[in-house]
Amino acid sequence: MQPTVEVSHLGMKFNLSQEMHDTLKDYFINLFAHHQKMKKDEFWALSDVSFKLYPGDRLGILGLNGAGKSTILKAIAGVYHPTTGYVKKKGKLAPLLELGAGFEPQYSARENIFLYGSILGYKKEFIQSKFDEIIDFAELRDFIEVPVKNYSSGMKSRLGFAICTAVNPDILILDEVLSVGDKKFRRKSEDKIMSMFDGNVTVLFVSHSLDQVRRICNKAMILDHGHLKCFGDINDIAPIYEQMTQEDPEEIAKREAKAREARAKKLRASRKTKGRDIIRMTNNLSLTPEEAMAALDIPEDKFQIYRDVIKEIEENEGMLTKQEAMKQAAAEEAELDREATFPSEEEQQATGDSDD
Repeated sequence: MQPTVEVSHLGMKFNLSQEMHDTLKDYFINLFAHHQKMKKDEFWALSDVSFKLYPGDRLGILGLNGAGKSTILKAIAGVYHPTTGYVKKKGKLAPLLELGAGFEPQYSARENIFLYGSILGYKKEFIQSKFDEIIDFAELRDFIEVPVKNYSSGMKSRLGFAICTAVNPDILILDEVLSVGDKKFRRKSEDKIMSMFDGNVTVLFVSHSLDQVRRICNKAMILDHGHLKCFGDINDIAPIYEQMTQEDPEEIAKREAKAREARAKKLRASRKTKGRDIIRMTNNLSLTPEEAMAALDIPEDKFQIYRDVIKEIEENEGMLTKQEAMKQAAAEEAELDREATFPSEEEQQATGDSDD
């Protein structure tokens, strides 16, 4: 049996240089002036990846972020040309990568169906025969003539998904497209994909959901920083991926501590806001702090906490309750009376000097 997809020693290299080349002249100047630096900025997203898929194989591509999952799909779909190695495909290909990426914002859904379909290689007659099916599946019957620029991101994704899945392919490429739309549409999308598996279609599926990969795929591979870590039956590969994605207990503890700190900070800010409200109520409504707390539905067992908060606000912000302001005013008045009754040493000295 001939493979429908054959990937041999595939390598994908990207230039990560931060140099900006606005013209061809700028490019050649930087090429000769900074040749060594440009070499250092080379990044291999995939390195020496090889595998074969046969009719009926459904491959789940697993890996952490940045492992090269989307890159390998684009290389197989023909979006990227391999730097090393080769990709061979046999049969009709349906790539569900970046849904709606080829839409023209000014065009209506009707016009974009034909435009997007032609980009995917569909003939006009085929698109016409599938038009009603596409519109109904995308649930956009009432928005056919509306420009796509007025669509939400979910509406665009649904339309793109409906167009891509209108064909019966030999090779189906899915890059996390089963997460488009709401829960109802996601279920509908998965059912549609499952229905396309009839007829020995070969599937390449990228997802971060291991449960979803288990439901859809019979084979799996794990990419790790562009290298093929393992390839085989899904039941053999799944435990390896589960072990890879287990979190470090120290990282969990750090995240929980950070979350607790954030909650405590938010609680302190909330209590300070209520403390200021209590102070305003005592000043404007002639209430005691306790009466103000009760009016704000603060439980009695929390009164002392808010007394401490009010005290902190008074010390740091100079915002006083009416009672505290009255106490402070009375203290200042008493100090003035004391100074008037008992002259200070300087005043007594000055009086003595004048008598002399």
